[in-house]
Amino acid sequence: MRPAAHHHDLRMTQQDRIFLRGLEIDCIIGFIEWERRIKQTVVIDLELPVDCRRAAETDEVEHTVDYKKVAKRIIAFVESSQFKLVETLAHRIAMLVLEEFGVEWVRLSVNKPGAIRGSRDVGVSLERTRADLARDTAR
Repeated sequence: MRPAAHHHDLRMTQQDRIFLRGLEIDCIIGFIEWERRIKQTVVIDLELPVDCRRAAETDEVEHTVDYKKVAKRIIAFVESSQFKLVETLAHRIAMLVLEEFGVEWVRLSVNKPGAIRGSRDVGVSLERTRADLARDTAR
């Protein structure tokens, strides 16, 4: 591995992040007939890159990602959604966050508690980048 690539990887692993965990939202989700008629709770965990240094210096929210705005936007989107698959919901949330909040990447998991009897949690985790957004909008 070239030293430059190693340096880049190291910088990425040390990057500051904002996270939001356990965001519970009720929505229509599922492909079974009864699931199309009732709202179920999904639980979302989200991680976004942010450079906290400028915000720490100024103590002003405009120098960071406003996680309250991110959460409110995700809530509005998910509550109005009616996807069949958790995979689709997770991908669409990721694309929305990349597009509307201008971050370089997003890590996201969508859990559907109680979907499998005997299991506490089932869901999907994914990571999307600005390159994925460009591919998604090119379709």
